Amino acid sequence: MILDFCSPNLFATRPIRRFMNATVCGLAFFAASVCGAAPESHSSAEPEGKALAASFPATGCALDSAASEGSLESGAHIMVHDGIERSFRLSVPESYTATTPFPLVMMFHGWGGDENEFFYDEIIQEEAGERGYILVAPTGLGSGAPDHSLNSWSFRGSTTGLDGDGGEDVSSSICDYRATSDYNYPSCAGVAQNSCGWTQCQQSDVEFTLSLVKYVSARLCVDKSNVFAMGGSNGGMFTWELGQNPRSAPTFRALAPIIGLPHRGYANPQGKETALPVLLITGLADATVPPGAWGDERFTTTSDGDVFYYESATAITKVWAAAHACNAELQATEFDTGYSAADCRTFCESESEGEGQWPEVLDCRADMAHTYELEWVWPLVMDFFDQHSSQIAQ
Repeated sequence: MILDFCSPNLFATRPIRRFMNATVCGLAFFAASVCGAAPESHSSAEPEGKALAASFPATGCALDSAASEGSLESGAHIMVHDGIERSFRLSVPESYTATTPFPLVMMFHGWGGDENEFFYDEIIQEEAGERGYILVAPTGLGSGAPDHSLNSWSFRGSTTGLDGDGGEDVSSSICDYRATSDYNYPSCAGVAQNSCGWTQCQQSDVEFTLSLVKYVSARLCVDKSNVFAMGGSNGGMFTWELGQNPRSAPTFRALAPIIGLPHRGYANPQGKETALPVLLITGLADATVPPGAWGDERFTTTSDGDVFYYESATAITKVWAAAHACNAELQATEFDTGYSAADCRTFCESESEGEGQWPEVLDCRADMAHTYELEWVWPLVMDFFDQHSSQIAQ
C-alpha cells in the first residue's frame, strides 16, 4: 500500500518516519533534463518581470477562442506527456469566466503522496475560490512500473545522489550512505552514483510541469503573468528546482516551498534575471528537513533515522535575497505577516517600500515538525501570492 507520507494526519503519529527523510530531490544538472534523457520541449513559458502591470492571457481565453483547444472543468484529468499518462486534479473557481484571465497555482505533493494531498483540504478550496485562483495538483511518478515505489518529484541531487559541493565519497553525496537506507529507483539505473538517490528517473518533472501549464492554459483563461508554484516536503524541494532552473523559472511569478529545502550544495538563486519572490515555511522541530538555526548558513542534517544533508533556510534565502538586490550581509529582520504562528524574517526589508508591500524573500519558521498546518500556512501562502501578483508589483 502506498502511503501519503506528507499527510498531516500521518505525521501526527509518524509511524514510518524514516522514509520521510527522503523528502529531498535533486537533478544532477541545472538543465531541465532528469536522469540523463534529453527533454522534449513543451514549454509555454513567457518571460515576465516585476514591472509587469497587466495580465498576460493564455490561448484558452474566449478573446482568443480560435486558438483555444476546448475548456476544462474541475475534477480529475489525464494528460499524456512524453509517452506517459500523467494525472492531475483541477479546481476552477465559481467566479471563473472565459473572458477574464485568472491566476493559477501549481501544487506539488510530498514523497509518496498524490494529487489529492492538498486538493480536498477545505481551507485550500475556500481560500483559492474566494480569491479567484485556478488550482492544478498533479501526481508525481514512481508508484507504477518500472519503479513500483513512491510517487516523487525529481530535482538536482535526488536522482544521482550527488551534492553540489563536490569532493569524494560521503563528502560529495546528499546523504551518508553508510547510515541511510537505499531508496534508489529502478528507473535511475545508470544515473544514480551512490545509494542516496530517492526519486524517479522516468522523465523530467520540470518539462512535465511546463507541458502541464501549457496544456491547462490552452483550455482555460489563465493569466500567464500570474502562475505560481507551491509544494510540500518533496514537492517543496521541487518548487525550488522550478525557480532555480532557467527552463522553468520564467514561467512563474512567485514560489512557496513548505518544509522543503534543496540538498547540500544547491543554494542557487532564481534562474531568471527578473524577480522571482519566494516564501519559505519550515518547522523548528522538523527532524526530516531541519531549517537550522537563525543566521546559521551551514548545511543541516536529518535526525529521523536516515542521514540526509540540506541547505539551511538561512543559506538559501540569503542567496535569493542577494539576487534580488537586498543587503544580505545584514542580519535578517522580523516582518509581521499577521500570522502569529510563524516567526518571519527577511533580508529585503528595505525593498518593501510602500504601505503594505511584502518583501520578495521571506523566511518563516514555526514551532512545528514535518507537518503542513494548512489552517494558517495556506492563507499565508495566498497572501504572499496576492502581494506579488503582477497587477500590484512595482
